[in-house]
This record gives sequence, C-alpha cells and structure tokens, in this order.
Amino acid sequence: MDFIPPICHICIIIEHTMKIYYTHIHEKHDPLYEGYNAEGNMPSYEKALRAEIVRTALENTNWAEFQSPSNFSLDPILAVHSAAYIAYLQSAYADWRGYSPVEGMAFIPGTYSIDYEQARSLRGNEQSGFFLMDTTVAITPGTFTAARHAVDCALSGAQALITGDHVSFALTRPPGHHAGTEICGGYCYLNNAAIAAEWLSHTGKIVILDVDYHAGNGTQHIFYQNPHVLTLSLHADPAFEYPYYGGLAEQTGEGPGFGFHRNFPLPKDTNQSQYLKALDQALKLIITFNPKYLIVSAGMDTYYKEPLGSFKLSQECINRIGKQVASLRLPTLIVMEGGYHLPSLGDNFVAFLEPFVEK
Repeated sequence: MDFIPPICHICIIIEHTMKIYYTHIHEKHDPLYEGYNAEGNMPSYEKALRAEIVRTALENTNWAEFQSPSNFSLDPILAVHSAAYIAYLQSAYADWRGYSPVEGMAFIPGTYSIDYEQARSLRGNEQSGFFLMDTTVAITPGTFTAARHAVDCALSGAQALITGDHVSFALTRPPGHHAGTEICGGYCYLNNAAIAAEWLSHTGKIVILDVDYHAGNGTQHIFYQNPHVLTLSLHADPAFEYPYYGGLAEQTGEGPGFGFHRNFPLPKDTNQSQYLKALDQALKLIITFNPKYLIVSAGMDTYYKEPLGSFKLSQECINRIGKQVASLRLPTLIVMEGGYHLPSLGDNFVAFLEPFVEK
C-alpha cells in the first residue's frame, strides 16, 4: 500500500451545528479507585465528573445540539468483541463481589495470566487475569450498562453520518480505545470507536484517527488484519508510556491488513511543532486512503497540564489540530476518549470541536 500524494489543506467544514450524543447512564460507572499501593487506595482519574464537565461546556456553545442515543442490539458489539468477553463483563461484578474490599466496586486483580487457553477455561473471578490488562478497569454494578450505552452514543453518531450529517460527537464514557477483542484496560471496556467503524464499514472504507495521548492499542489489535479500516494513532512512545506493548512504530498490520495500520510514537515533552508534523503525515495517509467516513478517537490528555501525560500542547494547539482534521472535509464521527485535567477538559473539547462547525 503506497501512501504518497501530498496533503491538500481544504478549508472549512460547512456545518453550523453539531449533534452531541450523550446519556446520563454513564454515571452508573463511577469507581472510586483504580488500584491499591502501599499507601492504600488509589483514586480513579476516570470519573463521571469528566463527562459532565464536557457536557456543561458544550451546553454553553451556540452550536451543540444534544441528542439521546438510539438503542442498538448487542450485534454490533459482538462483531468486535468476543461473546466470552461480553459474558465476562456482564457477570464480573457478581462473581467478584465477595472479594471486594470496597462496597459497590469489584475487586481489582493483581495477577494476570500468560496461558490464555487455560485462563479462558476458568470461571468467575478466576478469569480476570485473562480479560483484564491492568488494575484501572474496576467493575461496578453499572459498568456494563454504562459501557453499552456509550456504544449506543457512538453508533448513533455513526448513524447520523449515514443519514446526511457531516459531523457528530459521541460523548462516550467510559472511553474505549484500549479495549481489544477480549481484553479491557486503561479505563476502557468496550471499544466505542472500533464498534462504530466496524458497523460503518459495510458502506465503504473507514479511517480511525486516534489523537489521544496514549496509544490506541485496542483499536490496533481489532483491525490489525483488516484492509478496509485504516487505523492511525499519534501518541506518547510506548517505550516510556502506557500501554507499553502497543503503539510501536514497527507495528503496521499483518496479513491482508499489512500497511493499513500506522503508529506515530512521540517523545516526552512533545511540543506543538513536533505534534503537528506527525499529524500532517497522518492526514496525508487519510487522503491517500480516500475513506467514506472518518472516526476520530479524541483525547484531551495531550494538554500541557494533563496529570497522565507529558506533552506540551496548549489549548490553541488543540484547536489547530481540530482545524487540520476538519480541513479534510470528510463525514466525521468524533468519539470522546481520555483527558483528566478537569479544570480545562470542557474548554479543550470545545476548542477541538469548534472548527467542525465554523461558518
């Protein structure tokens, strides 16, 4: 697969409003902790307040139109995630409850299996070492319900593109891009962007562009052998940053998907110039691939005050990233991923989204 044509910076998207797909059901998943250390419980960065901050910021614009998501069946989810994994997520809280030191939150395992076949043959909480990648994915009574409704937001946004909208935003929580076919990690349980991409792929070629600070390892895994979905991820180099084993520059797909995945691992303290240079390369690949739809996994943890990041991007740069992506003039679904500096989170999302609706 050759990616050679020069990028064409076409200006500006024609939408004057943007549909925002949101549901308060995300609040059913709100774990207090994401692990334990010698000092005790570690508070979770991924909390319900994140989505509410973004919602409030969008309500203060004159272009956001909030929509309740449609209810989709499990079929689009099962097209991406294994049935065994979904069954695990549905039963995990009940299976773990007797082991949990925290009321209303499942036990967070500290052991992980490298023998996948043996692990899959186990039952109940014994399976946790197979399906969970790390300790950030505690399961509460409402985790699966919240994750499933986040998928509904993403699918509703995708459906809006099919019916003629040029852009939509799925205010998804919990996030999804670290979730693989049958593994969760990094606060992610169901891969919202990947499920929407798979659902849309019957209409034509799809691109997923991931601009979260962390590599979209789950998305990479799901489409690694798929030539119909081009996956691109700009992120902190996994040599020093989570998820460590996904997002490497040499990981470019395999089999029929060889050449249809591209990682752009960036160094600590990446500045605006470095980031925009990598983004320009990614946009060239998108233009060459000529997709029918673009899906953006949008995380605001590239911001310079981000507690879980090391990049040095300003809000002005985040706005410029939005402008560069919007200049492609592709029908675009934007899906919320990370971002954990709460005082800036809402304004950063507005800064990213606004170029898609500029007049």
